[in-house]
Amino acid sequence: LQTENGVLLPSLQSALPFLDLHGTPRLEFHQSVFDELREKLLERVSAIALEGKVEERYKKLEDLLEKSFSLVKMPSIQPVVMCVMKHLPKVPEKKLKLVMADKDLYKACAVEVKRQIWQDNQALFGDEVSPLLKQYILEKENILFSNDISVLHNFFSPSPKARRQGEVVQKLTQMIGKNVKLYDMVLQFLRTLFLRTRNVHYCTLRAELLMSLHDLEISEICTVDPCHKFTWCLDACIREKFVDNKRARELQGFLDGVKKGQEQVLGDLSMILCDPFAINTLALSTIRHLQDLVGQDTLPRESPDLLLLLRMLSLGQGAWDMIDSQVFKEPKMEAELITRFLPMLMSFVVDDHTFNVDQKLPSEEKGPIPYPSTIPEAFTKFLQENKIACEIGLYYILHITKQRNKNAFLRLLPALVETFSDLAFSDIFLHLLTGNLTLLGDEFALEEFCTSLFDGFFLPACSRKENVHRHVLRLLLHLHHKVAPAKLEPLQKALEPTKQSGEAVKELYNQLTEKMELRKPSPAEVTEAPSMELPLPTVPTPASR
Repeated sequence: LQTENGVLLPSLQSALPFLDLHGTPRLEFHQSVFDELREKLLERVSAIALEGKVEERYKKLEDLLEKSFSLVKMPSIQPVVMCVMKHLPKVPEKKLKLVMADKDLYKACAVEVKRQIWQDNQALFGDEVSPLLKQYILEKENILFSNDISVLHNFFSPSPKARRQGEVVQKLTQMIGKNVKLYDMVLQFLRTLFLRTRNVHYCTLRAELLMSLHDLEISEICTVDPCHKFTWCLDACIREKFVDNKRARELQGFLDGVKKGQEQVLGDLSMILCDPFAINTLALSTIRHLQDLVGQDTLPRESPDLLLLLRMLSLGQGAWDMIDSQVFKEPKMEAELITRFLPMLMSFVVDDHTFNVDQKLPSEEKGPIPYPSTIPEAFTKFLQENKIACEIGLYYILHITKQRNKNAFLRLLPALVETFSDLAFSDIFLHLLTGNLTLLGDEFALEEFCTSLFDGFFLPACSRKENVHRHVLRLLLHLHHKVAPAKLEPLQKALEPTKQSGEAVKELYNQLTEKMELRKPSPAEVTEAPSMELPLPTVPTPASR
């Protein structure tokens, strides 16, 4: 048996007894030879896949697969069979079905083979993608509710390129490869989930996935996605957090270039523009433009750049309705937004300038001029009834908070109590607001400020919206030591979790309670402090001895 099945090398027969002298079993020797041969065979298979004419090389591999497939369940031979399948652009249907039917084989096969299985089996592909999409949404929510509150490092801090290196985007990119059919399936999943949940993070993933394929220069997909160049241009704006004039013209060209009969592309473009990172860039650019217009004595209707920003904001904000109704046309812009609301915001900027100038003027008998405390009723109405006005209004409030403009913040805060579909209580806005409020940390020592912020805005919403409860606790974890003592205990009581509260709220509340306990001086310390100071003067110094 050994002679018939052993390695037939004349020179080997005399060398084998040496192994016996060293106590090395023949099994170990044959196993190492087998492993070596398998490695050589794997290398040869990879080489065949690259050499000669296309038909010939694939014919060789198909023959090899036919001969070896019956051994696919043998662990020692399986890698070879899998390697052959991996290099075949089209594995025979029969073999794919056998792999699909066996869980272990399916798990062991390369992603190249799985792609061939997935493209004709949407349900199976959905099962693979679904956990990744859940993980992605969870990661985004964890960032929004992170305990690290900072103006410098917030949700929008990472650059687009850094975000695309995330695990989920990379895995999806690898699963799709160059397969247009799989890419379309993922986009369909994202559209369906966006419709079902209204969760805008799916729009972010839509853009990130396309740009990740762009980074890898996968032209097979990028050239067939009509949004590619638009997304690429917008991605550069998001990186700069500003839409400059040159890119604004490019973006406008793409929007104006949507031909009759191709309106469906607007659905995809609106989803790209609905990405919070895009909305953030457009809104920041809008606020910056409004400030420039104040300096130029120009009205909003006279600025084409501003009108384009509003057009894109409008398209992004209308994404859900457009995909839901399947009516692909740009939403009509309300004239009043441009003729009334934006001039009103500009008047707030002017109020600030006027007040600052007044403060610098030498005071006369009439005394200091108070900061305007009322807000036009129309402003509140716009925030309640117009989605774009609401978005821009919220970004203006974030802007004045970042400038540490307490007066303007307290003036406009009451308008946030009731906004269009509760946008002022959305996680993204509260995440940014809590970060910016850390710049006004010293104001928390004033009872009046705390009353306006907590009693007037946060607390009434806490009972009906758990996310608001979480954001307030995050803020207090960071700033509790600066809050007016008279307000701190009532605040702690008001924020106590109820039976219905989720685990996250309870956990945050416990952390806050612990932190506050640590800050309370213990009774022992209070009594000991004076007694330690009393004997100090009586201690003799070396000189007096």
